[in-house]
Amino acid sequence: MIFVGDDWAEDHHDVHVMDEAGARLASRRLPEGLAGIRAFHELTAGLAGQAGEVVVGIETDRGLWVDALTGAGYQVYAINPLAVARYRDRHHLSGAKSDAADAKVLADLVRTDRHNHRPIAADSAQAEAVKVLARGHQNLIWARNRHTNALRSALREYYPAALEAFDDLHDRDTLAILGRAPEPAAGAALTLAAIRSALQRGGRRRNVEARARQIHAALHTGRGRVRRHHPRRHRHHRRAEPADRRPGNPARAGF
Repeated sequence: MIFVGDDWAEDHHDVHVMDEAGARLASRRLPEGLAGIRAFHELTAGLAGQAGEVVVGIETDRGLWVDALTGAGYQVYAINPLAVARYRDRHHLSGAKSDAADAKVLADLVRTDRHNHRPIAADSAQAEAVKVLARGHQNLIWARNRHTNALRSALREYYPAALEAFDDLHDRDTLAILGRAPEPAAGAALTLAAIRSALQRGGRRRNVEARARQIHAALHTGRGRVRRHHPRRHRHHRRAEPADRRPGNPARAGF
């Protein structure tokens, strides 16, 4: 279970995430709208196993942002601003207000006192429609996060040069090049022209040449090659053994 305080303003949201012991896990300022909701899902994806384990405190019970949170399956509590002010005064002697501090207050409040506040229910027709879209959106982002982590783990073992070339594994450049060269040998064989062409087909329009040179340099490092076992080399060593040590030799058996 994780607890999120969401202090919202007209054009952004300050969020603070803590665990069950009250330790800070993350804090961000997110933009209002779809980009912010996507960033919120990405943030919680790495900290919770499922949406129901995310408890959110926010000082409103309406708006598309709140509908998206409830629709995604998070436990969302609408906290009266007066309650937040009193809670802040109880725990902070200065009483000073800031967005980041209020986000922490909200997270702490739903961690310890959510039983005294009401959860938001998405029950209107519009909210149900948003719920379907929000749940699908959140599921896709969480699934992408899981697949990206699995891909990163596989590349670390098999194709480390790809990790040198790409920071963002779900970026269009990554998908374009790995689609063209899914293994280390193919990556090391890619020419600048081939990389440039793949990037352009993937949708890149700016800095194509510079990016192609960066990728080319990374894929042609020694880390791009995977060490494999060579049976022929093993057979060569067997043939090189002295005759009296080979299996089946009468001299080895003591005859």
